[in-house]
Amino acid sequence: MTSGLQRATLIFGLALIAIFVLAAIFAPLLAPYGFSQIQENGTDFVRQQAPSAEHWFGTSVRGEDVFSRVLFGARTALYVILTSLVLSLFVGVPLGLVSGYIGRWPDRVLVLFMDAMYAFPTLLLAIVVSIVVAGGQSSSFGGVLSAAIAITAIFVPQYFRVVRNATISVKQEPYVDAARVTGASTGRILFRHIFANVTQSLPVIITLNGAEAILTLAALGFLGFGIEPTQAAEWGYDLNKAISDVSNGIWWTGIFPGTAIVLVVLGMTLVGESLNEVLNPLLRTRRTARPTAVGTDVIVSETGTPEVDAASENSEVVLSKENRDE
Repeated sequence: MTSGLQRATLIFGLALIAIFVLAAIFAPLLAPYGFSQIQENGTDFVRQQAPSAEHWFGTSVRGEDVFSRVLFGARTALYVILTSLVLSLFVGVPLGLVSGYIGRWPDRVLVLFMDAMYAFPTLLLAIVVSIVVAGGQSSSFGGVLSAAIAITAIFVPQYFRVVRNATISVKQEPYVDAARVTGASTGRILFRHIFANVTQSLPVIITLNGAEAILTLAALGFLGFGIEPTQAAEWGYDLNKAISDVSNGIWWTGIFPGTAIVLVVLGMTLVGESLNEVLNPLLRTRRTARPTAVGTDVIVSETGTPEVDAASENSEVVLSKENRDE
């Protein structure tokens, strides 16, 4: 269903995401050192050492191996993305279905609450939720969970709005009325008949929200509301510690974590935009439409291939001859 530049961008985006996922899964095997390891065999690593054969991406201001922290940072990011997206789907989609189908006062209350959440600046909301959930604890599990819940608070209103609006337009369809007349329960109507018809756009939103989750997680770590460096590796925290290195000509402590963020976000954005063009019927129709000559009838064959009506073409030729004789 893809071709040309769209196929190239989709393949390139999928390749970037595949590299990110593989690096996250096999980080313990690929990383030469631990994410917080600062010594080996009783000898401390040289701090802020330039890239070398021993440390491919150099070392940080704490003496940690930058390459190892980039790999383990992918692992942390993958945990947060999966947790936040799963929680968002399990909360936002059912609420959107119920609100759009039932209506009345539950719909008004849910819409008011979601609009209030949506009105908050996303980063500020994530910071507040992270502080409340973490409770001052930044352990490995607690830090990942607090970051995931903070990002979930941003995504739930988005899924709620999309599913609710689609449910409102679908609940008056004949097949829903037929299920209602046959005595189907509300739960069966929602999750058996409506759910499959209101979630076509969710894959696109999920992909784009994955990119937003990476940026939000990096922002939380950069501002100091992320995970402690001794508990898990996090790209935003590493960028924060690399600020002072830039003025001293130490580029490797910030370039590699920043490049990782850019590549992952780029890959997810490319995949999301490509999926939007594939799954959106309007965009797909515009892309496949071909202009036809004026006065020419187009007949669609049984195979779906447009064919030109020979009689119309001949009549156009005869008409042109008559005009020339006149």
